[in-house]
Amino acid sequence: MSDANWNRLLVGIVLLGVLWIYVSRVPVEASNTPAPATPQTGFTAPDFTLKTINGQSMTLSSLRGKVVLINIWASWCAPCKAEMPAIENVYRRYRDSGFVTLAVNSTIQDNQADAVAFAQRLGLTFPILLDTDGTVTRLYQVRALPTSFIVGRDGKIRDVILGGAMNEATIASKIQSLLSEGAH
Repeated sequence: MSDANWNRLLVGIVLLGVLWIYVSRVPVEASNTPAPATPQTGFTAPDFTLKTINGQSMTLSSLRGKVVLINIWASWCAPCKAEMPAIENVYRRYRDSGFVTLAVNSTIQDNQADAVAFAQRLGLTFPILLDTDGTVTRLYQVRALPTSFIVGRDGKIRDVILGGAMNEATIASKIQSLLSEGAH
């Protein structure tokens, strides 16, 4: 290849690079929009309303004053299956003390029939919510199943547990102190 052809090729590559940078740039209006906040410890839990497997609507903010475990799961998820009996036992032990479990089935990654069968097979007594369009899964930026958020009486996230199966002692220890905070 001659020097002139080599130079033309390099100029062409540089021009294509500049064109690509221009075409793929972030629009000004998008760059001024703040990214959605990642739900994290110390911040107010994002509010949501979902239907239960029985068709009733539940809204997180209506539970203010209670300690809430939001557990996002799917019926095919092995760690979800492993931790559900522990969650159920802790729920039964502390529900009269102001503890609520919201089991949010990531139905967009699962299906309602399997979620219902899963809950029935394990004898779960806490509310099973259906995230049929993935709103809560996206809102809480779930990257692994199960993911759990423990919300204090004040509506703030106190703990985030990503993946892995929680055991009964871990769950109980995390909520006991929150239940004693501001108990009347």
